[in-house]
Amino acid sequence: MVVVGDLVTDVLVAHGGPIELGSDTAAAITVSGGGQAANTAAWLARTGRPVTLVAAVGDDPAGRERVAELTAAGVTCAVRAHPQVATGSVVVLAGPEERTMITDRGAALLLDPADVRHAIQASEATHLHLSGYPLLHDGSRPAGLEALAAAAARGLTTSVDAASAAPLRAAGRSAFLAWVRDCDLLLCNADEADVLAGPGTADAQAGRLTQHVRNVVVKQGAAGAVWVSRDGGVYSVTPARVAMKDPTGAGDAFAAGLLAAWCSGQDPEAALKAGASLGAEAVASIGARPLG
Repeated sequence: MVVVGDLVTDVLVAHGGPIELGSDTAAAITVSGGGQAANTAAWLARTGRPVTLVAAVGDDPAGRERVAELTAAGVTCAVRAHPQVATGSVVVLAGPEERTMITDRGAALLLDPADVRHAIQASEATHLHLSGYPLLHDGSRPAGLEALAAAAARGLTTSVDAASAAPLRAAGRSAFLAWVRDCDLLLCNADEADVLAGPGTADAQAGRLTQHVRNVVVKQGAAGAVWVSRDGGVYSVTPARVAMKDPTGAGDAFAAGLLAAWCSGQDPEAALKAGASLGAEAVASIGARPLG
């Protein structure tokens, strides 16, 4: 599998209560690897699935550390280091139920279409997973579009994660759906589904989106997820309740579990269950990546 998107540094601020604006708020602060695509690749490696990450970092200590972490986790890194540009970074404010991200995309905006095309052409992969973030920014959009075009040329199946509601709204619903038209699977959370499909139940939203893509999964956090296919199939899963320590990366882990199962030939219901299982593992620990 080839995964295309961001590799950044996460500064995770895990706070147990409301942030005291203008004053002090107690929190546990950790610095580690992040980025939606990189997290998904790490969780895919955790499942034993061979995976290559295509991304861009700065030629700086942070970039070298981020690549070394993924390599140690079993991810093949097709990552270009750009001189005189900082590796992207994200401050993640993670509370008990939700998280907010403050983002400096840095070198991620320099993701190169030629690097993406070469990695896909050189790979023995059968599936491309594209984080939506490259599509949502002018600098990296050509690389995101090239990923989908190169995958189509090689006959790979494709999936896209809608990434984040605010930049998705800024890019525009119509534009985004045109960019991902006829991909095999679109994953979005409830907020992203509202942007792309308008208000409604998750299965109704997913059904509307199958006019543009072949299959849609709407993630609803602890409430589970629903999968709707263009042929009318509807599947859902409600995960077991687990104690949540940190929601950061849970959606990326869910995507990895789901894709690992689906690309191995399992049906949508089994894929949803596999995604929910890996997502539950993610929320039970601090940080966006697998432990150990």
